[in-house]
Amino acid sequence: MFFLWKSKFYYTKLSIYLNVRNSILDLKVLIIFCISFLSKEMHAQLGFCQGNSGDPIFTETFGVGTQNTSLPAGTTTYTYANNQDPNDGFYTVSSTSNYFDWFSINDHTPSDTNGRMLIVNSNFAAGEFYKTTINGLCENTTYEFSSWLINLTPPNGFCGAGAIPVNVSFEIWDNTDTTLLASGTTGNIFGTTASDWNQYALVFQSTVGQTSIILKMINNASGGCGNDLAIDDIVFKSCGDSIDINDGTSNSSITLCSTQTPYSETITAMPDNTVFNNHFYQWQTSTDNVTWTDLSGETNASIGISGIISTTYFRAKVAEYAANLNNADCITFSDVYEIIVNQAPPAPTTACWETATFNDSSCSWSVTGTQPEEPTGLECWEVTVFNNATCSWDISGTQPTAPSNLECWETVTFDSATCAWVISGNQPTQPTVECWEIAIFNNLTCTWEVSGTQPLMPTGLACWETATFDDSSCSWSVTGTQPVEPTDLECWQTALFNTATCSWDINGTQPTVPSNLECWQIASFNDTDCDWEVTGSQPIEPINLECWQTTFFNEDLCQWEVLGTQPIEYREEFLFLCEDQFLDLEATTTINNPNYNWVSGEMTASLTIDTAGDYEVEITGDCLTEIITFNVELIESPEIESIETNGSSIVINVFNEDDHQYSLDGLNYQYSNLFVNKQSGLYTIYIKSISCGTVIEQDYFHFYIQKFITPNGDGKNDFFLLNVTQYFTNSELYIYDRYGKILFSAINRDASWDATFNGEKLPTSDYWYHIILDGMEYRGHFTVKY
Repeated sequence: MFFLWKSKFYYTKLSIYLNVRNSILDLKVLIIFCISFLSKEMHAQLGFCQGNSGDPIFTETFGVGTQNTSLPAGTTTYTYANNQDPNDGFYTVSSTSNYFDWFSINDHTPSDTNGRMLIVNSNFAAGEFYKTTINGLCENTTYEFSSWLINLTPPNGFCGAGAIPVNVSFEIWDNTDTTLLASGTTGNIFGTTASDWNQYALVFQSTVGQTSIILKMINNASGGCGNDLAIDDIVFKSCGDSIDINDGTSNSSITLCSTQTPYSETITAMPDNTVFNNHFYQWQTSTDNVTWTDLSGETNASIGISGIISTTYFRAKVAEYAANLNNADCITFSDVYEIIVNQAPPAPTTACWETATFNDSSCSWSVTGTQPEEPTGLECWEVTVFNNATCSWDISGTQPTAPSNLECWETVTFDSATCAWVISGNQPTQPTVECWEIAIFNNLTCTWEVSGTQPLMPTGLACWETATFDDSSCSWSVTGTQPVEPTDLECWQTALFNTATCSWDINGTQPTVPSNLECWQIASFNDTDCDWEVTGSQPIEPINLECWQTTFFNEDLCQWEVLGTQPIEYREEFLFLCEDQFLDLEATTTINNPNYNWVSGEMTASLTIDTAGDYEVEITGDCLTEIITFNVELIESPEIESIETNGSSIVINVFNEDDHQYSLDGLNYQYSNLFVNKQSGLYTIYIKSISCGTVIEQDYFHFYIQKFITPNGDGKNDFFLLNVTQYFTNSELYIYDRYGKILFSAINRDASWDATFNGEKLPTSDYWYHIILDGMEYRGHFTVKY
């Protein structure tokens, strides 16, 4: 008996040995069908092969490519989306799942480039995701049917927390598709943020005479928001015992060095007897663990191997019946026993102080030994060279000779860092001397001697002169110039040189500016006459005043001011203008002999307009002014924003919010924009402006599908109706129960269904419809209730 916890893939085995063979077979089938009861994720009746498997008999990966396709093999009851988004009841085979708000994932097949997968948007009714036939099976043989699945609906997507989980039934039928041989369900597979693929499997055993079966994967969840999935890597393969290879230890492989070959051993196939009652063997060998060759005559549970000098692999091909041993669909393979032979490397080249030793365990050479240490504490002029003949260090070198003929200030020192004699010392710095001085170096005292006297400075200089010693000519230079007498003096000024201050003094005062000038007068100084001149005229008094204006001269501002306010009367009139019509604006007034001046330039008593807005006219006369503002508001013609079907009602929406009336016949109008309980059909919508009498119209096709019917004979909602076929060239109506059974159909005719089948009333429940109108499809469900 096998129990599988799929989420952690831990397996526990219990072997039951019974003496009666038929009882064992019956017990195996019972165990396989009951493994679901301990599944942590409630994968009812599903489980994996607990032992070894053969090569896959059937594999479906759905191929590769960037173009969407229909199923490459097998069948489905779902409709191919044909490069459209797969809506409810549709599928596609694609390398992407980037539809709606689904997870965008890659297919599951390892190492695929643009690998495809089967993507299904589950229907409301149960249906087959996938179906295929497997032929050439063996009798009384255990097989595993597996596939990888993923829920494409994210938990935080459009459907939210109420998303319907995926639930798939794995089924195995006989080749007539009438007898169910084995089945199991995945249980609810909820969407997760990690968007992980998970594998599910079903194990069963063929019976006597059974060599062909049908595999099915069926929708086991309800329709609605959610229940959308991808399927990939469908595999069907044989299942047998778990078979270890025993060489007397618990190891499944041995690693040798070529120095330890040729290698000999006896290995034995050890089945756990949980599936097969008998075991027939054919041993195989391989040099790459990929291509296998049968070993002639090696058909026992044990095999003696010898003469192994390179890497070799062994396994046993196992069948429960001898006749099945050469049938690839009926066998399993044991675990692989590996003999890994590593080639010993050549001996390394060694130095005179090294020794090389070979280690069979690590299949490598070990080199030991240390070179003699190089001598330290040498003089800088000494060098060492390693002598491979004596395997020791030789020392050579001579110190450099010290230099001679040094200057009096120089000393010599040997520098071990540079390995050279270093001469140091500097001649005493020559002192800085004046131009009249001379410096001479004395080699006896090793110092500089200075001599010489500076020339005398001149006397009797003027106040503006300066004596400066010139080091270049080594003599005194006298510089300076008497300050220039100032020019551009004002007419009233004079200049006198002051030897005490060594500068020119300026004297004189400008005549006083005249006072008591008028506000419009200006005083300007005349440098020619050296006196002030007064100029200016009073501003001219303004003329051509309005009848209400007077003037006076403002001494503070020095200008004439005009006083008085024009008497103006302001009026407003509010008018309405119908769209696409004209309106006359009349400027009425009590002013005698008025003059008119519109802002737009017209000078008439009236103005004809066709555009809404503000219009202003100024009326003058008799020293009076009137300003009239006409505020003209546009009354727009009705404009339809949308016409909608809401159940059996028609809702009309307009853009503008003026008063409107609505009609479906152009005669009878109403203020409400809602028309209730209207049958499906073509209507003409009329909208009339109350203020202007303007009427617009638009045709609208009203089509709705009932959400429920109550066939109780009261005359209300007794039938499911389709009465729009006159508007379409082709029409089809199909009504199904929840299992997909057709209860009613009508083609190219109006229909009314009273919830009966074969003359019998159907119970209260949900029923599904499929309507096709000139290629447009409508799918959904409605309720029958009494």
